[in-house]
Amino acid sequence: MPRKRTPKTKLAPMRQPSPPPPLEPYPDLPNPTPDQCLSVRDRLLSLHGFPEDFARYRRGAGASPNKLPPESVLDGLVSTLLSQNTTDSNSKRAFLNLKSAFPTWQQVLDAEPKRLEDAIRCGGLAVTKAARIRSILKGVREKRGEICLEYLRGLSVAEVKTELSRFKGVGPKTVACVLMFQLQQEDFPVDTHVFRITKAIGWVPFKSDREKAYLHLNKRIPDELKFDLNCLLVTHGKLCERCVAVKRGNLKTPGPHSSCPLDYVVEQQESK
Repeated sequence: MPRKRTPKTKLAPMRQPSPPPPLEPYPDLPNPTPDQCLSVRDRLLSLHGFPEDFARYRRGAGASPNKLPPESVLDGLVSTLLSQNTTDSNSKRAFLNLKSAFPTWQQVLDAEPKRLEDAIRCGGLAVTKAARIRSILKGVREKRGEICLEYLRGLSVAEVKTELSRFKGVGPKTVACVLMFQLQQEDFPVDTHVFRITKAIGWVPFKSDREKAYLHLNKRIPDELKFDLNCLLVTHGKLCERCVAVKRGNLKTPGPHSSCPLDYVVEQQESK
């Protein structure tokens, strides 16, 4: 008598575990404290006012009353990519040229690569950046069936980092900028200005690299202060005479550039 077969039970697919949180690179460094972050935010806000360049992205009570429509995630990603290794004015001009020459992203893919390179040439590294933009657009279309990244708005911070980091040329700073500006997430990008200033005031070790600085500052800075503090540090790094002199390597002798409004942070830490 043939043995009766028991039907196999289908197992539910196993859910992939969430990636473990990143380790704290400097667990023994107490700075910055929440009070320090608030103090620096208030000092810079009093000094500079809130920078107009970032006003469209600001939320809450301090948001601009003339807020522009939300910027698309893909626009934000490409504009941030174009800002790499160039000045703000050149990267903005490159992005405006790109959007003027190619009103849709499909037109970018359909165009000859040299046309795209010519459109963004004023931003520098045109060949490299054009190739990376086209690669991103192709990758998004292949995966999603359309050239759009708005689906990222429904993902967690960790998932967004995974999605964007697979693109060549999209590093942690670029991902963090998209998270903070276009996706309105509580993240803290570390650009050259933020990196230089936070090292100078003892918020990260002087020999830290940018990746460890990013991990440390994101753990230490309160979420509700990240946006304003980041925008103000970037602005301060561009406007403070001493900070600009240090960046250019010109600070050799005492003079009008020998002090910075944030020197008090170091003095307070040394007095403890």
